[in-house]
Amino acid sequence: MYDPGYSPLLTDLYELTMLAGYFDKGMHEKKAVFDLFFRKNPYEGSYAVFAGLEPALSYLSRLHFSPEDIGYLAGLGLFKKEFLDYLAGFRFRCQVTSPPEGTVVFANEPLLTVAGNLAEAQMVETALLNLINFQTLVATKAARITSVTPNAEVLEFGLRRAQGPDGGLGAARAACIGGVRSTSNVWAGQVFGISVRGTHAHSWIMSFPDELSAFRAYADCFPDSCILLIDTYDTLRSGLPNALTVARELRARGHEIIGVRLDSGDLAYLSKKVRETFDREGFPAARIVASSELDEEIIDSIRNEGGKVDIYGVGTKLVTCAGTGGGALGGVYKLVRIGDEPKLKVTSDLAKATLPDRKKILRVIDPQGNFEMDVLCLNDEIVTPGDIVYNPLRPEERKRVPDNGRIEEIRRTVMENGQITCSFPSLAKSADYCRDQLRRLPEGSLRLKNPHIYKVAMSRGIHDLRSRLIAEYEERFFA
Repeated sequence: MYDPGYSPLLTDLYELTMLAGYFDKGMHEKKAVFDLFFRKNPYEGSYAVFAGLEPALSYLSRLHFSPEDIGYLAGLGLFKKEFLDYLAGFRFRCQVTSPPEGTVVFANEPLLTVAGNLAEAQMVETALLNLINFQTLVATKAARITSVTPNAEVLEFGLRRAQGPDGGLGAARAACIGGVRSTSNVWAGQVFGISVRGTHAHSWIMSFPDELSAFRAYADCFPDSCILLIDTYDTLRSGLPNALTVARELRARGHEIIGVRLDSGDLAYLSKKVRETFDREGFPAARIVASSELDEEIIDSIRNEGGKVDIYGVGTKLVTCAGTGGGALGGVYKLVRIGDEPKLKVTSDLAKATLPDRKKILRVIDPQGNFEMDVLCLNDEIVTPGDIVYNPLRPEERKRVPDNGRIEEIRRTVMENGQITCSFPSLAKSADYCRDQLRRLPEGSLRLKNPHIYKVAMSRGIHDLRSRLIAEYEERFFA
């Protein structure tokens, strides 16, 4: 299992000040339950792809404060010695519930539920949000990109533009879960077993007296993995003819050129011209790689214009999660139960209200195996086909659970008493699982613009509990 080796000080200061307060008031051992969820599907889309579980559980299982950590906190002058002594023996012993990585998930569904004592469950808020938010957003971006490239391969080329080394590593991992199964990041290849791919830069071409000499030198070094970057000077008048010369020379020596890369210009037009030329000259197996600030919308336009790209190298906009509705997932971590009392955040904006108590996520699946809707219900509640369920944001809107659907719970216990209780499949298997999940979404869910919005409902039990708690709060605070 990958160990990110994160410090327990990977946290916001207020987590520690709250812990100190709970400890001082004798509340730190009180039982509590928190949900981690996001309020809005990213990229104005219909879904997200859950990722980040393995590094999150690795962090939780190893969480402890070293003498150096305690010494640093003591030097802040904020904390009493008794609290620092408590931190010296601190361990995470909670239960964690989660879907498998690669699961398609939706707004307002609890991705993780953390149940245990208040201090431990509160302490991990920042780190869990950091890990789950970023990797889920990257996996979602990768899934959107691969959804518009059904007959082409996608490579992750974003390390140089990633948000630091750890951002580059995590992005390569999450992108693989979302369907981008190769990376230029050699470290990610070593750590995660992801296939590593790459060619050469324009500086290689410019280091030689001329383009043909550079191509010949590269082919001499890598005769069986030769992909030539052909846009340094002029793609069609220089790069392509020189690449063809080297392709013929390789063939004469018993090797075949793998292909060429386009990194600028009108990629749809250029790829068509390159394809026509290679086919005409007897190299139909030569592949065309395209890069240059690509994302799902640009790739979709290339395809719609008849482009002949075989491999897309996607970098900046994947690892930085760029795009409308991207940038950050906006996941939150909210208290839903303390002691024996269910809790919710009450607000005039229902989009920011929370759903109380421990919950299950039930997925309704039609006879063909496709996903119809999700239902959030209380942990001990039974939901059956035909039951009335409610829109969490507009509870006056009701519908029935489809009569012909089967109902599956999509989350499981992955950590008990601070010990990991699940196994982790390879990233390739998680990517296969994700691909199958996306295939089972309702028609139109994968559209880039105005997608079908998947239905997420709350059960009668949650509806009634939330209504009762809101009425009690209003009576208590506004009577």
